[in-house]
Amino acid sequence: MNFLKTSSAISIILSLSTTVAFTVHPNIIGPAVRVPTTQLQSFYADSSDYKSSDSDFSSEDDDQSEFGVPTGAEGDETESPSVEETPVPMSKNAGNRFLAFVFDRALTSVDKDNIDVLDLHEDRISLTEDHVMFCRKANLYNETFNSDSMADVLWSNQMLSSDLKRTVGHAICIESTTIEYAQDLLSRDPIVQKLTGGDISNIPLYRWRQIRDYSLRVDDGRHGNPNLLIAMDRSPEEGIGNLREDVKDDYMEYLIRSERIISAGPLHLPTEFKDDPSSIAVGDFILFNSKDRDDAIEFAEKSPAAEAGLYGNMKLHRFNNLDVTGKFVATDVVDPQKTRHTEEMTEALEHWGYPVSDRETKWLNW
Repeated sequence: MNFLKTSSAISIILSLSTTVAFTVHPNIIGPAVRVPTTQLQSFYADSSDYKSSDSDFSSEDDDQSEFGVPTGAEGDETESPSVEETPVPMSKNAGNRFLAFVFDRALTSVDKDNIDVLDLHEDRISLTEDHVMFCRKANLYNETFNSDSMADVLWSNQMLSSDLKRTVGHAICIESTTIEYAQDLLSRDPIVQKLTGGDISNIPLYRWRQIRDYSLRVDDGRHGNPNLLIAMDRSPEEGIGNLREDVKDDYMEYLIRSERIISAGPLHLPTEFKDDPSSIAVGDFILFNSKDRDDAIEFAEKSPAAEAGLYGNMKLHRFNNLDVTGKFVATDVVDPQKTRHTEEMTEALEHWGYPVSDRETKWLNW
């Protein structure tokens, strides 16, 4: 097994116990801005244990509901009625999830074409804002505006080098009804355009059968740092037989019991149709949390699939999750400058008429 231990990158995700999303300044790689999300809930509480007489903030003269809860003066504009939410709708582009791995052309100081990878890094970073805006535009649509968008970018994870100084690639999750739409979106991405001129023939693209078990959806950064693992199977010529099927149950139990999986699932050949028998599994893609680099390597190497010899190579990176949905932009009350760029993106999208509110694009709040 060829484990690329030098392909990791530093974690720039803080350990939090709540669901958060964050973005990065387009010109630096450093600590990411973490932006807590708010959730609108509708509920009807039993107030039997909480009477007005127990409150330090009301008096017997206050208007009260039948449960003894202060209701405020008549006409009080601060009163906010509860809103009952409907189930989150499916995107019109739901149906298939694809993963693209957009790596830089070299991981050494100068590649065979004498292209300095630091220049590649600067190019990639300078296009971060364009990349995020491109994805948001594709995601945000309704029946009257941008209705021809046929692919959603669910997330874009920026893979980092081990020295903290370079971005070495992106892992992009695209949801679309057909592979053609996913390929078209990928070819038009600003970073892909810069690296390849829009030619995606050498960009690995797979169907991703994400495992939907709720136990495999831990918050990124919980009790450690998030990592990205790309584990590709050995070739059939190497005699792996039914090894993947043989270790499937043990592997699933290993992932669930670890209580560290953000999301996971097998990578399949990108056939035109999902049920095509030739769309076989050729690897696994896992996002998971770890205490440190050594812990991440140990977790990857001790999985039943790895110990059984299923994988021919494994790549491990720490990553930075770019907020390509545009759903979690909020002002940092301590340092508003930290969120200035994301707010400007939202203002620009609103100016152009894109439906940026949660109520208009609920399918992105997954």
